[in-house]
Amino acid sequence: MGGFFGIASKEDCIGDLYYGTDYHSHLGTRRGGLAVIRDDGFVRAIHNIENAQFRTKFDHNISAMHARMGIGVISDYDDQPVLVRSHLGTFAVVTVGAIKNKEKIAEEGFRKRYLHLSEMSGDGINPTELVAALINHEESFEAGIESVMNAVEGSCSLLVLTEQGIYAARDRYGRTPVVIGKKKESVAVTLETCAFPNLEYTVDRYLGPGEIVFITAEGCEQRKPPGSILQICAFLWVYYGYPASSYEGINVEWVRNQCGAMLAKKNHIDIDFVAGIPDSGVGHGLGYAAEAGLPFKRPFVKYTPTWARSFMPQDQNVRDLVAKMKLIPIRELIHGKKLLFCEDSIVRGTQLKDTIQRLFDCGALEVHMRPACPPLVYGCKFLNFSMSRSELDLAGRRAIRELEGDQVTDFSDYTRPGTEKYKLMEDRIRLRLNLTSLRYQQLEDLVSAIGLPKEKLCTYCWDGAEPK
Repeated sequence: MGGFFGIASKEDCIGDLYYGTDYHSHLGTRRGGLAVIRDDGFVRAIHNIENAQFRTKFDHNISAMHARMGIGVISDYDDQPVLVRSHLGTFAVVTVGAIKNKEKIAEEGFRKRYLHLSEMSGDGINPTELVAALINHEESFEAGIESVMNAVEGSCSLLVLTEQGIYAARDRYGRTPVVIGKKKESVAVTLETCAFPNLEYTVDRYLGPGEIVFITAEGCEQRKPPGSILQICAFLWVYYGYPASSYEGINVEWVRNQCGAMLAKKNHIDIDFVAGIPDSGVGHGLGYAAEAGLPFKRPFVKYTPTWARSFMPQDQNVRDLVAKMKLIPIRELIHGKKLLFCEDSIVRGTQLKDTIQRLFDCGALEVHMRPACPPLVYGCKFLNFSMSRSELDLAGRRAIRELEGDQVTDFSDYTRPGTEKYKLMEDRIRLRLNLTSLRYQQLEDLVSAIGLPKEKLCTYCWDGAEPK
């Protein structure tokens, strides 16, 4: 997934840049990077953050990076920022998203002999360098960024640091947010608004889909107006987003509370208490408990001092180990109890199955699960969600495969609650996870909890819907 932060200030900005970028650590997996422009030119630092926090890797860099403008990023695979010297001048660029057709774009550039790539990443092409090359191919930064938006299949939001200011652009359909913040003497741009309050920024405005702006310490100037089609990823509110952040002016924690309440209204059950799988399931669980009038307890507590988020390590064995080690069960709250867990989602269910078994090992009588979103049936093709997994590894698709084999091409009956196929899929997942009961959130209720019209949300992973 990844996230970025940028700032233009009349004063030294390195502290705000450093901490603002760090507030995106929950989104990253492998790389962190900063680039600033000083009086004597650009300075850049990139570090591997797979097994360490962002701040610990950049402490020794920031003393040499004092400046009035800069950009930072935490990303999945590729080294960022990319620093380029070109006919447009020297610039640095960071990106967030997923360029699904990067090989095709590169081959076209090679064929026309205007492209070469040197910043090779693990899978062959550094997508941020590819974006920089597309920008450089045009006569202006605005034209270059627009060229990127038109070429990319998937999504790409970006920041471009130049000697004059920072260009910020939201991807063509607005699948990821880009937000402008202001305080005295400074203008900032972020993906996560949780980066603003403690740095004393207030939200000025949210960029629209495909919008391009130019940021200086004096303000934010629109260079390209937004498009008419918004498809922001609904999964941001369900899982990826930080609880203190807001997208389109809608707070993540508030939505999660609403999701939990929606689940409680439709799933009355005799239990002793409600819980949430830490961390993202907690907000959903609190909403469920409040609506149902039941106590909320923590039968698992999360150990955070040394165990990072379990989705960060790329090796599956390490991921499973982290998922287990970070959750410590409290037997006194579990033994002899009927409990209901809210979870943000069930992606593959591998780690969740082990978590559920640990509850029964501690003496739980019943374990019920209420995911805050519908079954994932389609692999995301717009962001780097589930990027390392085959679509067939999704819990929903695996259940369909077990029920009907590999010949299914129409999954519509599996995306509609109430159909016989949906019920069979849901029960197959329940049996695999060894749950007492399993009831998924219905898509219409998730949309209602978010509060945006469905046509403004990307719900592809649940129902396969795309903008027309």
